[in-house]
Amino acid sequence: MNKVTVIIPNYNGLRFMEPCFAALRQQKFKEFDILVVDNGSQDGSVEWLKDHEIPSIFLEENTGFSGAVNVGIRACETPYVILLNNDTEPYPDYVGELVRCMDRFPEVFSASSKMLQLSNRELMDDAGDMYSVLGWAYQRGVGQPASRYSRARQVFAACAGAAIYRREVFEEIGYFDESHFAYLEDIDVGYRAKIFGYKNVYCPTAKVCHVGSGTSGSKYNSFKVRLAARNSVYLNYKNMPLPQLLLNSVPLAAGMAVKYGFFRKIGFGADYVSGLKEGFSTRKNCYKVAYRPEHFKNYVRIQWELIAGTALYVWEFGRRQLRKAAGRPV
Repeated sequence: MNKVTVIIPNYNGLRFMEPCFAALRQQKFKEFDILVVDNGSQDGSVEWLKDHEIPSIFLEENTGFSGAVNVGIRACETPYVILLNNDTEPYPDYVGELVRCMDRFPEVFSASSKMLQLSNRELMDDAGDMYSVLGWAYQRGVGQPASRYSRARQVFAACAGAAIYRREVFEEIGYFDESHFAYLEDIDVGYRAKIFGYKNVYCPTAKVCHVGSGTSGSKYNSFKVRLAARNSVYLNYKNMPLPQLLLNSVPLAAGMAVKYGFFRKIGFGADYVSGLKEGFSTRKNCYKVAYRPEHFKNYVRIQWELIAGTALYVWEFGRRQLRKAAGRPV
């Protein structure tokens, strides 16, 4: 049996298929399976996958990212699974480096790859995802020179667009939350893993190029803003015990206020508020992680990470603004 299955969720991504699979055929590490989970595509993806005899599961309707990858993970028997967006092109060492990382560190649940911008491979797209006490999730290193992100380190969560996971751990902590549909589901599952004592890391030797927003089509749109706002409520409600929610209530409220101001400025204020309202009104439909005394130290560690994540965000934002003011590349 192979060690890892590369699961590719697809929704109307026919235009990305050939370059993605061409890159997978060039992998130096050969002990991997491929499984595409098609989310009810209507752009010819289904016919292309059948014509090329690529192992696939065809869903009748769009179940979102979470639903698709859960179907794929449950269908696998390999020790590891790599979740890979269809709008990516992995480097030849990509799969092998992720597998080596997981083999070396049994306490690791997920490893995020070095995601580069396809349009400019000198710039980062993602070096692992971070979370803050303000309730903001952000891509570490986005838009920064790739040369600055060559060291492995722990991150809050792996970006599920190109990351490897230890499959058996899902049985312990739960799978991707399908109530999210899409957006922040990777932060959520990484958060749960941390509560249970696992680590999430960044593996800089596993490189992949990423188009970005290949399925949704843009960085900001009404659909994304509303869903991300709703899911941010779910994320905190599910993973923070009541004392932690109370402790963080002021910074979380401040974070929402700042975000509302930002989205209002670019024309999505109503969508952001609509998402928050939906999140608060439906939060109890989510599965809330039950507090266990043996996890107390993990919650304390996470709280410090949330504070550190806020400091890192402020520092990186400030550095970018200073470089812009000086007329230097960010």
